Amino acid sequence: MPRRSVFDMKVSKVYPLLVAKAEKKGRTRDEVDQVTAWLTGYDMKTADMDVSYAEFFENAPAMNPRASLITGSVCGVKVEAIEEPLMKKIRQLDKLVDELADGKPMEKILR
Repeated sequence: MPRRSVFDMKVSKVYPLLVAKAEKKGRTRDEVDQVTAWLTGYDMKTADMDVSYAEFFENAPAMNPRASLITGSVCGVKVEAIEEPLMKKIRQLDKLVDELADGKPMEKILR
């Protein structure tokens, strides 16, 4: 079976993994929803979870202009060094969820 790109995966497959990462460290789904809304403008209670992750980011209602302030490493890759715009957005959300899981206060995460 060929490996699927994260771009092609459905939000319904990826998003629960982000929530699980945060919940494992004592954070909540609502907090994951809050950082996702801050970054993308989506209300996760009504967002279409059946679209690809690429479509999710490409059609985001309002990408936050302060997203460029998200820095640091995700899986050994510096978020600010990623040149491909779609992958950068995906990694920015990963970084926000990592910061949640690390116990960072919400007011620091939401820059």
